[in-house]
Amino acid sequence: MAGGAYVCGGGGCSYEGGVTIFVIFTCVVAAMGGLLFGYDPGISGGVTSMESFLSKFFPFVFHKMKNETANQNQYCKFDSQLLTLFTSCLYIAALVASFFASLVARKFGRKISMFVAGLVFLLGSILNGIANNIIVLIIGRLLLGIGVGFANQHGDLQSVPVYLAEMAPTKIRGALNMGPITIGILVAGLVNFGTAKVKGGYGWRVSLALAAVPSSMMTLAAIFLPDTPNSILERGNPEKAKKMLKKIRGTDNVDNEFQDLLAATDDAQKVENQWTNITQPRYRPQLVICILVPFFQQLTGINVIMFYAPVLFMTLGFGDEASLMSAVITGGVNMVATLVSILAVDKFGRRVLFLQGGVQMILCHVLKSMINFRNTCLL
Repeated sequence: MAGGAYVCGGGGCSYEGGVTIFVIFTCVVAAMGGLLFGYDPGISGGVTSMESFLSKFFPFVFHKMKNETANQNQYCKFDSQLLTLFTSCLYIAALVASFFASLVARKFGRKISMFVAGLVFLLGSILNGIANNIIVLIIGRLLLGIGVGFANQHGDLQSVPVYLAEMAPTKIRGALNMGPITIGILVAGLVNFGTAKVKGGYGWRVSLALAAVPSSMMTLAAIFLPDTPNSILERGNPEKAKKMLKKIRGTDNVDNEFQDLLAATDDAQKVENQWTNITQPRYRPQLVICILVPFFQQLTGINVIMFYAPVLFMTLGFGDEASLMSAVITGGVNMVATLVSILAVDKFGRRVLFLQGGVQMILCHVLKSMINFRNTCLL
């Protein structure tokens, strides 16, 4: 085709250009946002199983755990509204922040939203690491939630996932978006396993404060990271966008890709009532799928299992160290499965992976329910 921007072969046509060092650097740094999103649930679930953490902030729960004569099963010993507030306030803050984050990303670009996310997450990590009372701990969690909302969870303008998708070549976009999250979960499990052995009872501080490392990297790098060609186009700078596209692709033959980006941007800007349009009868199948798939994915309880893995294993009778190691194994299996899916998706298709994943989750829940039936809290 004209301009030489397409390379065609047995596998079809793709845009010219490859994975440049520039793209690798920008994507690795930006992926810190995904790593943070995976690190937090893994860390939070681990520290809530540490006795030193519970005795300081949730003594009521700690005393119930130590009361061997209490006529109460293991699940009920973790029944605390304050402990629930600690775990859930992050996601409430993320939900609220998401509405503001989308406006920031649309008006100022993805990198500004990423900078805000990294900065707020950094402040939250510091507060959690130095917290001496529950108020400071909750404030830190709220700041972490705002950071998550700006980085990963704001509707159609998720700054980190969208930034990665717009900067990376097509073939590696999925890996860059999904890989860091699972890596973050595994890293969190390993950190908790190590810090639980720290003498002096401050290991939980190290676990919570270490989130400052990737958040600092994302904050500092966001100052120097370039904006994506798509974002530059949306703000009316086509020449600058084309120059950036040439830089990230490592070639001057970007005419066709740039024209596609330009056409997509023009089409998007012509839509006046996007929320009204998507509810039209012809778009209802897509709308239903887009709502029900993530809805039922959450109802499977996978986030609960990943979040409370150490506590879950403790309620099954595992010791402190064994429960943390079991969480590491769970995170490792999760990461390996993600790698397998990334390698297999192009060969087998998304539908096959979706179906086999659903079957595995059904079997998992059946087995888990059978094992945990006798431990269920009867309210």
